Amino acid sequence: MKVLDRFYINGEWVAPSAGATYVDIIDPATEAAIGKVAMGSAADAGLAVQAAKAALPAWSETTREARIALLERVMACYQARFGELADAVRQEMGAPATLCNMLQVPIGLGQIQGTTEALRGFEFEGERGRSRIRREAIGVAALITPWNWPLNQIAAKVAPALAAGCTMVLKPSEIAPLDAVLFTEILHAAGVPAGVFNMVFGDGMVVGAALSSHRDVDMISITGSTRAGVEVARNAAATVKRVAQELGGKSALIILDDADLQAAVATSVAQGMLNAGQTCIAPTRILVPRQRYEEAVTMAAAAANGIRVGDPAAAQTDMGPVSNRAQYEKVQRMIRVGQAEGARLAAGGPGRPEGLELGFYARPTIFADVHNDMAIAREEIFGPVLVMIPYDSEEEAIAIANDTDYGLAAYVAGTDADRTRRVAARLRAGTVLLNGAMLDIAAPFGGCKTSGNGRECGPEGLAEFLEIKTVTSP
Repeated sequence: MKVLDRFYINGEWVAPSAGATYVDIIDPATEAAIGKVAMGSAADAGLAVQAAKAALPAWSETTREARIALLERVMACYQARFGELADAVRQEMGAPATLCNMLQVPIGLGQIQGTTEALRGFEFEGERGRSRIRREAIGVAALITPWNWPLNQIAAKVAPALAAGCTMVLKPSEIAPLDAVLFTEILHAAGVPAGVFNMVFGDGMVVGAALSSHRDVDMISITGSTRAGVEVARNAAATVKRVAQELGGKSALIILDDADLQAAVATSVAQGMLNAGQTCIAPTRILVPRQRYEEAVTMAAAAANGIRVGDPAAAQTDMGPVSNRAQYEKVQRMIRVGQAEGARLAAGGPGRPEGLELGFYARPTIFADVHNDMAIAREEIFGPVLVMIPYDSEEEAIAIANDTDYGLAAYVAGTDADRTRRVAARLRAGTVLLNGAMLDIAAPFGGCKTSGNGRECGPEGLAEFLEIKTVTSP
């Protein structure tokens, strides 16, 4: 059993403040405790901020070349511990081993690589009129990350913060702490100077609130639920710090009437069920032309029923358990809500898949006969639950897709490239993916409306950690 009873502050592993409490680290495949993690206090957060503030003057003045060299060392150390990282993510959140090896771990490395490339060509200074425009490190950044794609989100914040010359305090999810410890060890081995990177475990109500309200924190970058993002923004308001938020989603996929229906449906189900549906950009609302709706429902049900749910360690597993008990219970509740609203279960339903009596396993679920004002079409479920909505015209499909509080992602499937791009242009979302495309981490990523603000990835992600200074001459 692992006991994570140290925080990383000022280049050292230190004990938490007196009176620290511990929470169990749960393997979602077995519901058994596999370790414990110490929960930090406001005092622990304060010590980490103090270390970051002290390290800021020296680190913010380092050269581009020095930061590139550091990021390259981080990548080498990350690759050396690839297998350990994959095992950690599988154990702490139940992602299948195949997914860990093919996406969960590689995407974190990809984020560091993408930031390094963005840094190589980034323009930190330029002339305009009589002025010199400088982009300088914003200062101390507090980074709050979730459990669903833990390495991706840690790397997507830590790498650009380092590249920008910021110092930082990371608060990773206490639900998925194992990979965060390994990532911290990687940064230490790569030679990140003391105080530049600090890491404290804790919950949002204590450590998250302490960081977001701290007067010496210049920026908060959070990935999480919309509720958490709102709370962070409230706490940050008094000190008028920058808040970058990547929050929830309820993404629509519009299948146009000229699409290859079988391919579009199969791809949408695969993308929607990936990572047990615990992906903020998952296409959870599938919009289908009414004349082909029943055909599409049958195809989606067959695709969902073909997903092999089981032990994350098994090679044949397509989908593991939901990450934690609270999320599992929410998924079950929302499935019951869908039934009560009158939606038709085309596949799946409440309870565990047959033969799985233990673990937070949910059934891949497809709801048909859904309209867009149902709770299952409006609330982010964050589990393997997709809804199918018929439409009668392209205009109606666009209206339904945009009729949501969220604006993180959207999808379009069709064979006419000009038409799919025209539809994409009318969707109010930060990212629109066409015909099964995956995210491009060289491009900016983020949302609008209650899905957040700011961007991650590429030069835009690096720019989030910079402040603009104008130096004007006579």
